[in-house]
Amino acid sequence: MTTTVRTPEGWPATEEQARAVQDRLRERVILDEPGPPPGTGRVTGVDVAYDDERDVVAAAAVVLDASSLDVVAEATAVGPVSFPYVPGLLAFREIPAVLAALDALSCPPGLVVCDGYGLAHPRRFGLASHLGVLTGLPTIGVAKNPFTFTYDDPDARRGSTSALLAGAEEVGRALRTRHGVKPVFVSVGHRVTLSNACAHTLALTPEYRLPETTRRADALCRKALRETYSP
Repeated sequence: MTTTVRTPEGWPATEEQARAVQDRLRERVILDEPGPPPGTGRVTGVDVAYDDERDVVAAAAVVLDASSLDVVAEATAVGPVSFPYVPGLLAFREIPAVLAALDALSCPPGLVVCDGYGLAHPRRFGLASHLGVLTGLPTIGVAKNPFTFTYDDPDARRGSTSALLAGAEEVGRALRTRHGVKPVFVSVGHRVTLSNACAHTLALTPEYRLPETTRRADALCRKALRETYSP
C-alpha cells in the first residue's frame, strides 16, 4: 500500500532548528544493547527516492524474514519534501516519509537497516540514529561510501573489516561483503553494537555488495515514485 506523507507538526524549518533537534535527540541514542541476533526474526530495509522537479519524495519499507530473506511485508509513502537540502541534515528530508512507510506496514519491522549513516555522521547523529531514537527500534546504517571519514582498505576476502575513523575515533567499519569488491560502510544507529551491525550486514549480503533490505527498498521506492507521478 502507498500512504501520503504529511510534514509533522513542529518539524524544523531552519538549519538552526534542525541542529538543535539533533543535539537534543542525540543524548537518547542507546549504544550498550547488542541488538537482535543476525538471521532471526524480521529485518526491514528503508530507502527514499526523490523527484526534484516536483520536490517530492517516496519512501519504502520492506520487511524480510531474516533467515530466508523472503519478503514478509512492504509499504510505501509519497509526499512533499519536508526540509531543504543541507549536508549533515538529510534525515530531516527523509524521516517523515520513512516514518509514514513504517507506520503503514502490516507487521512489526524488527531491526531496521538504513541506506546511510548512524554514528558515522559529522554530528554523530545520522539517519539511522535519528530514526532509531524516534521509533525506539534497533537500527543500523549501511552506506555506499565513507562520507568524510577515513579507513584502511580491508583484506580482499568477504567479511574483512577495518575501522572507519574520524581522527582517532572509530565511528563505524568498512566491511567487505563480496570478495575483492569495494566495501560498504557500517555504523551503529540505535540499540545495536557495531560488531552485531556488521554481522547483520553480512547475513543480508549473500549475493551482492549491498544488503537485500537496501536493494529491495531502493527498487520499491523508485517504483512508487514512477507510478504516482507518471503521466
